[in-house]
Amino acid sequence: MAGRCFGDGDPLYERYHDEEWGFPVLDERGLFERMSLEAFQSGLSWRTILNKRPAFRAAFADFHPDAVAGFGDADVARLLSDAGIIRNRRKIEATLANARATVALRETGTPLEQVIRAHTPPQSKPPATWADVPATTSETVALARELKRNGFRFVGPTTLYALMQACGLVDDHLAGCPWRPAAERARRAAGLASAVPA
Repeated sequence: MAGRCFGDGDPLYERYHDEEWGFPVLDERGLFERMSLEAFQSGLSWRTILNKRPAFRAAFADFHPDAVAGFGDADVARLLSDAGIIRNRRKIEATLANARATVALRETGTPLEQVIRAHTPPQSKPPATWADVPATTSETVALARELKRNGFRFVGPTTLYALMQACGLVDDHLAGCPWRPAAERARRAAGLASAVPA
């Protein structure tokens, strides 16, 4: 089928667009994984991250925050020698710090998923073109500040808006995208607000 927002002609990217991007991911582990991968993607293509995602999952204990929070110096050394992932010390250390911050948030009674959902931008009409899609919003600016106060790293407003797009907290499938209706149905089923009709 043609007319995707992105990914046509690349089977891995097509599958990501059709089955994941813009569909709800609202659990702590899922959000932590996407946040981690978005941070590793900084400065690189998302296609590179998708290709390496199985290796990332193996290297980072399937992104279970409690497991990653327990990683130490030996794990950092292991990760820096793992050719299957992006071997960037700052990003690796940020992922460990973010796991610890995720666990700490949960222990305060305000888990990561609650903090992120509280900063979801209001829904607008479906974007007609990519020029209508923002790179960031006032809500993700505020979310970045809150997460950084709680010890998170590599969580700038643009990265967090990309996280919201990927996890279906906003639906930026273009208005004419054949997968937009399915994403909207999934979002409604998850209790997320629908986009304002065009």
